[in-house]
Amino acid sequence: MVRACPPLATVLLALVVVVPAPAAPPEALAKKIDEVIDGPDYKHASWGVLVVDAKTGKTVYARNPDTMLAPASVTKLFSCAAALVALGPDHTQETAVYSRGLTVKGTLRGDLVLVAGGDVMLGGRTKDGKTVFKNKDHTYANGGAGDSELTDTDPLTGLNDLAKQVKASGITQVEGDVLVDDRLFARARSSGSGPENVSPITVNDNVVDVIVTPGEKEGDPAKVTTRPETSFYTVDAVVTTGAEKSGASIHLLAVGANQFAVRGRVPLGSKPQVRIYGVDEPVLFARALFVEALRRNGVQAQGAVLRPSSNNLPAKADYEKLTKVARFKSAPFSDTIAVTLKVSHNLYASTLPCLVAVAKGHNTVEAGLREQGKILKQLGVDTSAVSFGGGAGGAPADFVSARATVQVIQGMAKREEWNAYKAALPVLGGDGTLAEVVKPDSPAHGKAFAKTGTLIWYDTLNERYLLKSKALAGTMTTKAGTTLYFCVMVNNVPLPEGVTATREGKVLGRLCELLYEHGP
Repeated sequence: MVRACPPLATVLLALVVVVPAPAAPPEALAKKIDEVIDGPDYKHASWGVLVVDAKTGKTVYARNPDTMLAPASVTKLFSCAAALVALGPDHTQETAVYSRGLTVKGTLRGDLVLVAGGDVMLGGRTKDGKTVFKNKDHTYANGGAGDSELTDTDPLTGLNDLAKQVKASGITQVEGDVLVDDRLFARARSSGSGPENVSPITVNDNVVDVIVTPGEKEGDPAKVTTRPETSFYTVDAVVTTGAEKSGASIHLLAVGANQFAVRGRVPLGSKPQVRIYGVDEPVLFARALFVEALRRNGVQAQGAVLRPSSNNLPAKADYEKLTKVARFKSAPFSDTIAVTLKVSHNLYASTLPCLVAVAKGHNTVEAGLREQGKILKQLGVDTSAVSFGGGAGGAPADFVSARATVQVIQGMAKREEWNAYKAALPVLGGDGTLAEVVKPDSPAHGKAFAKTGTLIWYDTLNERYLLKSKALAGTMTTKAGTTLYFCVMVNNVPLPEGVTATREGKVLGRLCELLYEHGP
């Protein structure tokens, strides 16, 4: 059920944004922060910083708080806030299966139609009844670090559950086809790295996981497996086991429709390496997996796995005349928000504006972003200092000010969705993208709940990387017990050879430590 909220039409047309008068920051705190952000590594960079007292709204520290900078994945704070307000933490989505035709003695003389409900997880992250995640999500597996992990879950949980229900309804054979209705919203592109296709139907984040395990000795073939296993894709794998201290080098190459090759080597004795192959057609992928799930669970589906014989979907109004033979209920929407923020999931974040659009009677990402703007105004955000081209943070149009970002947090803190919102944020030194930013003995360990952001481009002219954005925004408690809301963004940092964005991640962690130790 979609949680009711005040109609946006009732919002005052003229929004007055009250900006608390700046207060003189504690001298020791200001000096220490200035020493960091004015360091030699940031000669060419731009900073935007705002830290406020959560209770009084007074400024604790500010540096260019109204300058619009690229926020990278801090964008997800805005996307998730709007989605939580529009749908509510307890909202669930239904993926349903209908039979079209006559069923005689277990044989359906017609089609099965799976209707996508926008459930981005479809049970694929559920273990022991709970939604789980890994701090280094598989959707980032192709990023080069080689440390992504898979959750110990079955990505086909939802489809298997639906297939079992179809069997329990009395259908044991389907003479017609198996179709997937993805008309909930128009397909779009993710505005971040990882899986690209935003679709109402999503299975295993619209990727095939490729797991490469080294052989027993150098020169042996490595073992290559995929998840989920399916005949929809043909995989040609030739990967060898290299020397123990050699690096991993794994390449995935498209070689044809539904065909890809895996080449390279992995070090002897290394843990299994994960890579992902993005799905071009989420509907066909999901359909093939559902056909296979039906067959595994005792329903003989005659439709070919590789491609449907037709795509003659029922009119939307006709579903009430059809028989619903299966339904899968999603986890609470707060779980989707948690995974999105904890691991910085670009595909989920890019889907959120689409779900907001549907909640407001529309079906495009553009309409969803416009509705998001209305919700942000409700929250007290000065949207003149906000520009978004997507939900994840990688669009060229994505720019915000530190003040607007703090306003989102302030607005959410006043609402009943705050607990779900805060709980979804990575914990400094604890989990998600902040798990390794500070040392275990850091005084600020566990004291900050904040969203990270990282955006990197390659500078071909100088053969180096340019850190377009490193950002952090959220809430924390100081040593003195004061709750702060904060946003820190740095843009345009040239990275020397061998230096990665991890350096700036630890710098932002250091700033949190300074706020904890010397804040009010």
